[in-house]
Amino acid sequence: MRGLAEFGVAVGRYVIMPDHLHLFVCGGADFDLSEWVKGLKRAISGQLRQNGMFIRWQPGFFDHRLRNDESFSEKWEYVRSNPVRAGLVARPEDWPYQGELVSIDRA
Repeated sequence: MRGLAEFGVAVGRYVIMPDHLHLFVCGGADFDLSEWVKGLKRAISGQLRQNGMFIRWQPGFFDHRLRNDESFSEKWEYVRSNPVRAGLVARPEDWPYQGELVSIDRA
């Protein structure tokens, strides 16, 4: 993927919800998540604008760094179940707006 090759940043798994999104992101030691999110919002906004659409982002973002004692798979199952908790689908696997772009190491 271009992000990994050019910038050393990988988006692993993701879930896109109607009003927010979840991204599992991995970067190197000098990775600045805040700057990356700003760039992502700018890029998405630009693409939408080119197609006559507009998005209003909330200021900032919420992040959660996986700690050593946390399980990647447990966190993923929680995120993946968001559409079920929101009443959008009966089972997580039925939600079409999820996937994995790059396999990132899961401790």
